[in-house]
Amino acid sequence: MIRILHVDCNHTSLIEGLSAIGFESILDTSSSKNEIEQEIEQYHGLVIRSRFPIDKSFLSKAKNLRFIARVGSGLENIDVKTAQKMGIAIIAAPEGNSPAVGEHAIGMLLSLFNNIPKAHQEVQNGLWQREENRGEELGGKTVGIVGYGHTGKQFARMLSGFDVTVLCHDILPNIGDGFAKQVALEQLQAEADILSLHLPLNDSTFEYVNEPFIDQMQKAFWLINTARGNQVVMKSLKKGLEAGAIKGACLDVLDSESKAFDATLEPSEEWSYLSKHPKVLFTPHVAGWTQQSHRKLSEVIVAKIKALMVS
Repeated sequence: MIRILHVDCNHTSLIEGLSAIGFESILDTSSSKNEIEQEIEQYHGLVIRSRFPIDKSFLSKAKNLRFIARVGSGLENIDVKTAQKMGIAIIAAPEGNSPAVGEHAIGMLLSLFNNIPKAHQEVQNGLWQREENRGEELGGKTVGIVGYGHTGKQFARMLSGFDVTVLCHDILPNIGDGFAKQVALEQLQAEADILSLHLPLNDSTFEYVNEPFIDQMQKAFWLINTARGNQVVMKSLKKGLEAGAIKGACLDVLDSESKAFDATLEPSEEWSYLSKHPKVLFTPHVAGWTQQSHRKLSEVIVAKIKALMVS
């Protein structure tokens, strides 16, 4: 019997789907990482979201583990190299929530362009200010997407209904498509009016948008980040907004988030400035967090586990 440990709660279709193919699922969302380490040898599979990191110490105890399945897309909380050396397969489900991320990015951008949160609050407070809320149109602009994987491609696909030019940049060659033209980073920085990040988190993407990066942008631009918070340096973002190099920002993620994606909104010079800026819009890391993606993430994981284990 294949025994699978689940350390986070997910959609019921995940355990139901695994049971349907004859696997035993054990749910433990309360034990600590150290406690689970002492028992992980009993399991053939591990299903996680982001509750704690799967590091070398943890993996050293996982002598019978055949796969780790992350119900999401990013793998930065898993020591992938060590796992692969041990013959442990790594499964993720970026297909499950990338449409939600694409929709959310567009929703944030249009809300920012049209002052929707501000105007909504003003009307609630009895203010009817039309000229002060004159908006900005997306049409005619160039959108630059950095990172053209699942979420970048979904964002580009959804932009196809707008009168925009879409450029993409990625470290992998020849992945542009009918929705986005792949270009060198220098060309994207020269032409983009809007910059949207869709990058995995690793050493090369940590603090990716920093002061030198902003200086290399040839136009004042709007920034969208639905990837990871520490890919944007908040001090550089603040400075860019103050200088007019950045026109506004849509931030679904913050650099203060923990590895479990909880954020402590502690006072700081940058937070004090950004939280009050009329052209900065925040959401609490929910770009991929919809009713539909909740189920689809689990369904993708079940299908991948079945393909790996039942052959």
